[in-house]
Amino acid sequence: MEAVSRMSVEQERAERPDPSDKARPAPKKYFRRARKMTWPDHEDFQSVTADASGGGHSRLARIRLVRDLVNGRYQKGERLLVARIAKEYDFDCSSAVGVLADLHTLGMVRLSGPTSAFVRSARPKEMYEAYAIRAALEEIGGHAAVALLKGNTVVQQRAVDNMRVAVRNHDLDAYAEHDVIFHRSILEASQNDVLLRVWDSMIFDIRIRAAIGKVVSDLPEVVESHQPIVDALERGQGREAGLLLRNHVETFLQFLKKAETDSVFFQNDLQIARDVQKAFIPQEIPSIPGLSCETFYKPAHSIGGDYYDLFSLRSGTWGIAIGDVSGKGIGAALIMASLQASVRAQALQPHSDPSALISHVNRLVHESSPVQFFASLFYAEYDPAARALTYVNAGLNSPLVVRCQDGHSRVFRLQPGGAPVGLFKDSGYNSKIFRLEDGDILVACTDGIIEAESRDGELWGEQRLENLFSSCGRQTPQQVLDRILNEVSVFTDCTGQKDDMTLLVMEVRAESWPPAPGHWQI
Repeated sequence: MEAVSRMSVEQERAERPDPSDKARPAPKKYFRRARKMTWPDHEDFQSVTADASGGGHSRLARIRLVRDLVNGRYQKGERLLVARIAKEYDFDCSSAVGVLADLHTLGMVRLSGPTSAFVRSARPKEMYEAYAIRAALEEIGGHAAVALLKGNTVVQQRAVDNMRVAVRNHDLDAYAEHDVIFHRSILEASQNDVLLRVWDSMIFDIRIRAAIGKVVSDLPEVVESHQPIVDALERGQGREAGLLLRNHVETFLQFLKKAETDSVFFQNDLQIARDVQKAFIPQEIPSIPGLSCETFYKPAHSIGGDYYDLFSLRSGTWGIAIGDVSGKGIGAALIMASLQASVRAQALQPHSDPSALISHVNRLVHESSPVQFFASLFYAEYDPAARALTYVNAGLNSPLVVRCQDGHSRVFRLQPGGAPVGLFKDSGYNSKIFRLEDGDILVACTDGIIEAESRDGELWGEQRLENLFSSCGRQTPQQVLDRILNEVSVFTDCTGQKDDMTLLVMEVRAESWPPAPGHWQI
């Protein structure tokens, strides 16, 4: 459960889980700044300069877009609208078209007319050929640059020192900036306009930034390979400097090839994990007597820590669960799988009421999970004959029951009655009973909905959710679900989803349909 979360650029209803890919995990935790790159506690370092494509503002926007493409924010085949890209990354439309044209050259997108482009999968062969050209380019440049740089390598040495700082700070953006400064400054010192034109036409500035994130485990070795180049230039040894530059680029390419190979194995394992998690989420909504149900589930990454479940119990009752594991990704998904299995196993065994069941589940999760993992969980058992919902809320956002009476809408909150599952070994839980009536609507969701954040940092919040049910009318669960998702999307202004999102909407109904007049409306 994250304190901050955002919606994705394209809000689409996920009929069933189909998570997106996740970046290859690195041995160290590197971070990337979203907008402005600064040097924490290192104000004396050289500031970043604009590249050949335009001013600093345009350059930073280009970096953000490339980074998002490399990190898998946009999926293969996804359509990128020029207007949306311009708004999201603060370009004007003509600049956005130019950037997409550059990315088309890189093979990262495919232009489709003047208004859109489609995300493409990586083309390793094209990348290898480009780096072979770069190796030759830099060898020639290094040999020629010695005339100006002999005894005058202050800029290059400073770039190397700054890259070392970036490695210590685990700052990929800063590292990429100073790596570009290092290599481009040598080409500029060569005073060979042809070399610079080739560099710019093949967009090596962007290629470097796009590749850095793939070799994080090798960065300490990569950064130190710059120092012999500086030393050779300082001594005036042009031939040696050129050969060292070629060797540096070719070694970096080998790291990239290894990363690509490792990524293939990782992606295969990740696909298996996706398939396993998909099996835990109901592929079809079961037919629960007296309830009309709609669901939405979308993880923030490839796999996530949210889950919901609907299953039949003995004596004609039904189990209803929605949970939110702390964190995201593979770790949260593993805890989610354990939680889902524990809830189902315990629910199918004889138990006095849901509070005893959740107490047992809490102990199981606490004993089998790392200390940093726990889960908010709402679990209920619904009796269709009595329209009775017996529930335990273990730290989840309060589900709402919306009731229309005499033309007025009334909202009931099913408040938490215990700590999140797995947080404490001996947590106690209290169960409560809520009597549902014909036409009542039950809405339950995880933090990804409630804590969606606007561009100004404001959370969407529970009150906005409740405000949607201000008047009575006739709406289906599907219409309710779509309205909630649309409202959150407008609020976040397409700032990007950062937390898993799950939403359940259920309506109590008689066996006949449509419902009687007087039902609520949003």
